[in-house]
Amino acid sequence: MATRVQARPRVLPDARFYLIGALLMMAVLVLGFSMQLVAGRSSFAVPPIIHVHAVLFFGWAAFYVLQTALASTGSVATHRRLGWFAAIWAPAMVVMGVWVTVAMVRRGAVPFVFVPAYFLVMNPINILTFAALTTAGIRLRRQTQYHRRLLFCAMAALIGPGFGRLLPMPLLIPYASWAVFVAVMLFPIAGAIRDHRAIGQVHPGWWWGIGAIAGAQIAMSLIAYSPVGLALYDAVTIDSPGAEVPPLAYPAMPPM
Repeated sequence: MATRVQARPRVLPDARFYLIGALLMMAVLVLGFSMQLVAGRSSFAVPPIIHVHAVLFFGWAAFYVLQTALASTGSVATHRRLGWFAAIWAPAMVVMGVWVTVAMVRRGAVPFVFVPAYFLVMNPINILTFAALTTAGIRLRRQTQYHRRLLFCAMAALIGPGFGRLLPMPLLIPYASWAVFVAVMLFPIAGAIRDHRAIGQVHPGWWWGIGAIAGAQIAMSLIAYSPVGLALYDAVTIDSPGAEVPPLAYPAMPPM
């Protein structure tokens, strides 16, 4: 009796870059957070809201890898059916990302590599950039070349916390945020270079993604150190321990 051997799904040549990139971005997150756990600088003994935040954000990263793998192996129908989950998942991430940031600032528990006013502005702008790129990618889902590039950039916008745990952040103060920005930009820039080599030009989707991430980085600094940023900090921290924390001073480094 002949035995039928099922062929392994083959990654389409044009999609290989996106699958490799998705796996590398997932690796940045996993390595960054696991290294902190192993080093004893973080633990599972955190408020429940942090666990929900982690499930949502790591879940999205895994979902993005799955969706990229499905598209890369030609399973487009399944990719499209699952894609509708993004319309619910991404807004939940925005709400949770802002909520956790506000909660940390109000507790006066901002990472010591950022001044509190900057941290308060940085996270919401970053998550809103992710949401904007994701929304654009979903709306342009029928234009595959835009769709895949915008969602790739949206995922790149999320991996800053992973790089923040891999880079020597204390040594990079006061440029820690910019160091993370440069690391994040390696992914969309790699995509632009790949386009230039493969087709002789950079697809506009990369320019939109790179421009959105760069614009967000500039906006963080402009707002955080402005009267608007300071007024926002005062409004968020009113009647909380965070109100006693100077908004533009780096917190004390925790004991090793």
